[in-house]
Amino acid sequence: MTEPLPWWPVRFIRALTAIGILLPAPGQGRVVSLEVGAGRVDAEVQDERSHQVRIGLTAFGKTDWAAITHALAAKASATVLLLSGDLPRDVEQIFKAVRLPLFPSSAREVSLDCTCPAAEVPCGHLNAVFSALVARVADDPFTILALRGRNREMLLEELKNRLISAEPLDPDDSSPPLTDVMDAFFASGPAPGLDGAALLHAPRTPFDALLDQAPPFAITVGGEDVAELLRPVYRALTGEHGS
Repeated sequence: MTEPLPWWPVRFIRALTAIGILLPAPGQGRVVSLEVGAGRVDAEVQDERSHQVRIGLTAFGKTDWAAITHALAAKASATVLLLSGDLPRDVEQIFKAVRLPLFPSSAREVSLDCTCPAAEVPCGHLNAVFSALVARVADDPFTILALRGRNREMLLEELKNRLISAEPLDPDDSSPPLTDVMDAFFASGPAPGLDGAALLHAPRTPFDALLDQAPPFAITVGGEDVAELLRPVYRALTGEHGS
């Protein structure tokens, strides 16, 4: 039984179909190499001969990506998922909020080229590369972002830097940036309640508060919501008793 595709390659296929690239389509030859970079896919396809195939997709510039990373960093759940190597379901809406499409939205964004003499575009070699590209996207969702101009390493580094250098939420907060106090961050004196320091009193956080803040899980287990299945585990870890 074939495993269902994650949401992002399905959405990628639908976007390509909407601009006239119908998938799945009969491919021709064997894809022997596939390289994905900013704005382009370069591949080699072999049948009786070797053919060079190129797929172009508009890549975003530095200013565009600054707006994208700012929007991503502003949404904690999206940032957490990206830093853990996943693609949040609402990432497409985050791109749209800054008026940039994550997936191809117009045939003008895409260029196709193959060294074979076939008059039909896309030819069988291009179809073979598109199929291989969809498989790459299914394995690594950051492939789509790489096509738009930011590979995994670059995007995550920019997100981390933006989070570290973020301005205080309170405009009157004169606290120094975290980067300026890292050498003394863990030398702030005795912890509350130790060595005579006064205990801090605050409302007790529920044991399962994190589950209530997490974004909805995209899957269920035996028809049960994953968050609900995890609540007894959190209760056991914190020593809570209850039904």
